[in-house]
Amino acid sequence: MKRLIVIGGSKGIGKAIVTSLLSFYDEIVNISRTSPVESHPNLKHFSCDILNDELPEIDEADGLVYCPGSINLKPINRLSIDDFRNDFEINVIGSVKVIQTYLPALKNGNKPSIVLFSTVATKLGMPFHASVAASKSAVEGLTKSLGAELAPTVRINAIAPTVTDTDLASKLLRNERMAENMIERHPLKKYLQPQEVADMAAFLLSDKAASFSGQIFEMDCGIISFKL
Repeated sequence: MKRLIVIGGSKGIGKAIVTSLLSFYDEIVNISRTSPVESHPNLKHFSCDILNDELPEIDEADGLVYCPGSINLKPINRLSIDDFRNDFEINVIGSVKVIQTYLPALKNGNKPSIVLFSTVATKLGMPFHASVAASKSAVEGLTKSLGAELAPTVRINAIAPTVTDTDLASKLLRNERMAENMIERHPLKKYLQPQEVADMAAFLLSDKAASFSGQIFEMDCGIISFKL
């Protein structure tokens, strides 16, 4: 059986990944606090708080995607130590817990692959991003270290998207003017849709990406790559 585990697959990018890949896997296990709206014979859902609950037992998997994240944008004098701690827990500790739990299952799988998520804010200095950039930078370090440690058995890569049109980013796109300003900030005159990020995740999980591990893939719409 070809099985994919998606953590946080009921909303945003995670939902797009699940929807895109249902026909490519015999079973997708979606582990999230929110129940998915859609049902499908290939989809199994476990309601679970990743940080606080015991994860369901899975004996074999071919892929793992960790989607939970945070966008906690505040000036440094308004960021509490708990803000930094909470962002680190969601982005890093959650990833580590899930990988440690399901690494035996992945090693039982066929050409297993892990996909994590970072952000363009780790490369591009952006005001008010101190907490999320710090935690996502740790995700990038984890990706590179585990890429080396788990080779050649398990591949692991991370996607670093710019602003994506999801509930998580709704405050950044909450009206037409803000959305237009966001478009103008990017050299490609666009921001991301969840499906675009899901397509990249699908590629990294596939055999087409067999030569990639420990890499950070910046989906930046040119905001890091270009200065026009």
